[in-house]
Amino acid sequence: MTLATPAYDRLTALHARLHRLDHLGAIAGWDQAANMPTKGNEARAAALSELATLTHRLRTDAVLRDTLSAAEQEPLSEDQRANLREIRRDWRAANALPEALVARRQMATSRCEHAWRSQRPANDWAGFVENFREVVAVGREEAARLADEMGCGRYEALMDRYEPGMTTAEVDRVFGDLRQWLPGLIARVIERQATEPVISPEGPFDVERQRALCGSVMRLLDFDFDAGRLDVSTHPFCGGVPEDVRMTTRFSEHDFLGSLMGTVHETGHGRYEQNRPRHLIEQPVSQARSMAIHESQSLAFEMQLGSHPGFVGLMAPLVRAQLGDQAAFNTANLARLLTRVKRGLIRVEADEVTYPAHVLLRYGIERALVEGDIEPEDIPALWDEQMRELLHLDTCGNFRDGPLQDVHWPEGLFGYFPCYTLGAMYAAQWFAAMRQEMPDLDQRIARGELSPVFNWLRERIWTQGSRWPTDELCRRASGQALNPGHFRRHLESRYLSA
Repeated sequence: MTLATPAYDRLTALHARLHRLDHLGAIAGWDQAANMPTKGNEARAAALSELATLTHRLRTDAVLRDTLSAAEQEPLSEDQRANLREIRRDWRAANALPEALVARRQMATSRCEHAWRSQRPANDWAGFVENFREVVAVGREEAARLADEMGCGRYEALMDRYEPGMTTAEVDRVFGDLRQWLPGLIARVIERQATEPVISPEGPFDVERQRALCGSVMRLLDFDFDAGRLDVSTHPFCGGVPEDVRMTTRFSEHDFLGSLMGTVHETGHGRYEQNRPRHLIEQPVSQARSMAIHESQSLAFEMQLGSHPGFVGLMAPLVRAQLGDQAAFNTANLARLLTRVKRGLIRVEADEVTYPAHVLLRYGIERALVEGDIEPEDIPALWDEQMRELLHLDTCGNFRDGPLQDVHWPEGLFGYFPCYTLGAMYAAQWFAAMRQEMPDLDQRIARGELSPVFNWLRERIWTQGSRWPTDELCRRASGQALNPGHFRRHLESRYLSA
């Protein structure tokens, strides 16, 4: 006999409704980035602000406090308890922020992001700051309110949105260690690779051919095109909803590898979304556990698998079929191209060895910004200083390739950047666990047997949603909590071994 759970049922009905409204917001947001004409931005910003206000009002209905308390006393299953935990987390965060602040945030970030699209190519830092000040003001107010509710630091409160349970103390510990050994590793790898011959591909590369190539590789990675699509945007991303995943990339006639590997990266995000637990898809417990876990999927696809020499061997004939039979497209040379380490200005174009340096830089700046230690006007000088220290590069006066390069700050996504490098660490740990369970994994990848990788990720990560706290999910998947040593060993093995 099924026992009655009326309070819990009311909560799940509410979240089913919120899921549908968030569906509309996600598609409208994707369209804003990928298709919307310029003159539509003010109206779209107002519409998204209205939707954000509506969903916030539903999440903060005064009656929910008693409903949550009543549900806690009901005879719930383990899955229902996990869902109730996530519902309460959602309710707690929403109630910390007043409706007016939610609407103000949506308007500020929509305006700032839209203007950023033209300000970045124009190198217009001064113009950007005019809009960005309001985004920072909103972010600081959100941080203060959430910190008061959670009893933690302000930056930590914003980071908790993306990485539940992660503390700044833990990030400082992990990143402090990384900062000690990463610059030396970068120098050693660059010195080693200086003696390795590499053939550069000869462009230009037709955009439609590149689009076809990306589609072929997405199919190789088992992306479900009946439940998603690939489009173009200024900044590649994966959005939409699990039933309708909207991925984007960007194309350059002179760099096909950028669009190809960016697509492989977003496909990892997309496959995670497409494989979240379907029977709970309208409930918070079905959502991805954290953004570092989400990034671990995109980086598992792009770096662990996509740059694996065996997988490169599978891609090479697809590249030749679309872009021609060049000497640069033989498997060995493609593998070298995909593992070139070079100090560069652009985060999204960085290799996996230098990429964490970009995250270290951004983490330090945005944490100081949120906590009020610096102002937006201070960012360029700090950026220049950290770029020189971490990557020995000069960005003085180059705002386009400096602090204007990412969409995260105009969109107010403070607290997200640590997730990228935490995700790289998780991805290395997943593959270490796979190799321990399947000693012949590398040979199977080279033979085109990719299902062992996908099945492992589906069983251990994708279908688990948010059933477990992140540390518990990691232990159940790999046998231990996050261990950054796997990431260091991966980099040293791939780039310094004979």
